[in-house]
Amino acid sequence: MHKVIFKTIALLSGAFLSLVLAAQPYPNKPISLVVPQAAGGTNDIVARLIAPAFGDAIGGSVVVENRPGAGGNIGTQSVARSTKDGYTLLLTINSAQAINPALYKNPGFDPVNDFVPLYYIGATPYVLVSPPGSPYKTLADVIAAAKKKPGELSYASAGNGTISHLLGAMLNTSAGVDMQHIPYKGVAPAINDVLGGQVPLAFASLPSALNYIKAGKLQAIAISSAKRSSAAPEIPTIAETYPDCVGEVWVALFAPNGTPPDVVKKIQLAMDKLMAKPDVREKLIAQGLDLNPVPPAKLSGLLKDELAKWAKIVRASGAQLD
Repeated sequence: MHKVIFKTIALLSGAFLSLVLAAQPYPNKPISLVVPQAAGGTNDIVARLIAPAFGDAIGGSVVVENRPGAGGNIGTQSVARSTKDGYTLLLTINSAQAINPALYKNPGFDPVNDFVPLYYIGATPYVLVSPPGSPYKTLADVIAAAKKKPGELSYASAGNGTISHLLGAMLNTSAGVDMQHIPYKGVAPAINDVLGGQVPLAFASLPSALNYIKAGKLQAIAISSAKRSSAAPEIPTIAETYPDCVGEVWVALFAPNGTPPDVVKKIQLAMDKLMAKPDVREKLIAQGLDLNPVPPAKLSGLLKDELAKWAKIVRASGAQLD
């Protein structure tokens, strides 16, 4: 009898606590900012730069949580299936959100219907790099070597189907060469093997490679944007030689579809506030991000355009993962 009473009291107490928490203004507990890639990549760098300012702006604590695996599918899927209360958000990149649906037979999420676009933060190019002392100092050097020995020159990427992989495939097509792709589980191990001389070249996002370039530990050959980056204007673009070879990584914030509209609005206002801070903007720009704003309504359209664009490139590359 006493056990039944105690159990009933515990259930009622739990229910009461849930009602009290629900009645409190958002946020009343830590917000998890999920990065579906390993540490060291573009969105991880961005997440750790903005998290403190995001917490200040929204009036709560924000914790960055890396959930890597399956090219970003595991972390993305976990957010899609999370409670739709604004306490689990996705800070992702277009390689996961716009490429994986074409690359994987079943990525485990619907990029359009499972998420609410919250905020576009910025975009950055990839950079083709080589180690110091390498004979590959310019894009002309790379292409000449690739033509001289077809199929022998290799480049590293952050993984199968990532933009860093597909940019190599695009360059192969544009230049009429056959460089071999070596996929890694993230950009950090790819860069490490270039630094160690295990692989001669790599495509890496500019934020992940810029400190190595500035320190003289990597040689920057060319970047993948349509125009030169303000963070490193001395690096030529691939498009200066091959105009159709362009691809950037953008970083954006999403919530699970079904998140209350008032919570969505509060998050967006907090992001407006933190992105207006000069110190935050300076840090992001210094990492190589272009901060041109894209309103939430247009972010949805951008995502749909990117899904169509990259689906064609994935098909042309022949890449497919289970």
